[in-house]
Amino acid sequence: MVGISGRALHFVLKIGNRKANYEFFKNVLKMNILRHEEFEKGCEAMCNGPYDGKWSKTMVGYGPEDEHFVVELTYNYTVKSYRLGNDLKGLTIRSDEVLASVRAGTYPKEVQEDSLLLRSPDGYKVFIKPGPGKLLVEVSLSVTNLAKSLDYWNKLLQMTVREKGDDFAVLTFGNGQADVRLEQVPSVDHAEAFGRTAFSTPGSQVQEIEKMMSEKGQTIITPYVSLDTPGKATVQVVILGDPDGHEICIVGDEGFRDLSKAEDDADEKIQKQIADDWSDDWAKSNP
Repeated sequence: MVGISGRALHFVLKIGNRKANYEFFKNVLKMNILRHEEFEKGCEAMCNGPYDGKWSKTMVGYGPEDEHFVVELTYNYTVKSYRLGNDLKGLTIRSDEVLASVRAGTYPKEVQEDSLLLRSPDGYKVFIKPGPGKLLVEVSLSVTNLAKSLDYWNKLLQMTVREKGDDFAVLTFGNGQADVRLEQVPSVDHAEAFGRTAFSTPGSQVQEIEKMMSEKGQTIITPYVSLDTPGKATVQVVILGDPDGHEICIVGDEGFRDLSKAEDDADEKIQKQIADDWSDDWAKSNP
């Protein structure tokens, strides 16, 4: 079996109101706008979900993607909201600075012992816990059978189990990387807002992982494909599905490091796109 050397990259959130999410992630959570890309048609690997029209991708986080786990905000121009399921339990930020800022601010929040719970404009849960620096440290997913999920995430994907309880497990690809927390629930509903967790591996491993997963009878949502971003690097990806249907993107690390370089004008680019956005008028004429 291929020895997987993985790196946690980002989690994908579909958003319906780009302006409100820009303000939430930048001004409330204090994240940086790392890069912004516009696409005229749907992604071959369904990066933007099962939609064919114009869409955009905005990467936000606390530092360069080479060194930080970040969030990908996927915006389909003609989709103004998504029904949430229970598949994503939430994202966790560790930061004394962000915690103090949110406590002092007016954005709605719930106090949970020493942490805060916020809901994004689309309803996604974000937990803020105390700690040094500013880091996005965990994505938490619902699973129906913890043992079966551990067989997948630990034995097949080869993530290390860092912590385990009767109904949860925390896994990682290495120290300093974001964790994936699996929490057992009676059933998982991905609804319309289903997200995707992205990891990179050496480019030579991407097809090997696809082959291994196929031989093990696991779900391949999107077979190996090359994805182009205008003016940037081409990357090779495979989209996997875990036992509960959580989407996992495996991308070649070398190409992704080139693709994911931060843009000095990313903030300016998304602000311009927000100002020029025609989708509200389209929605009014297409109820």
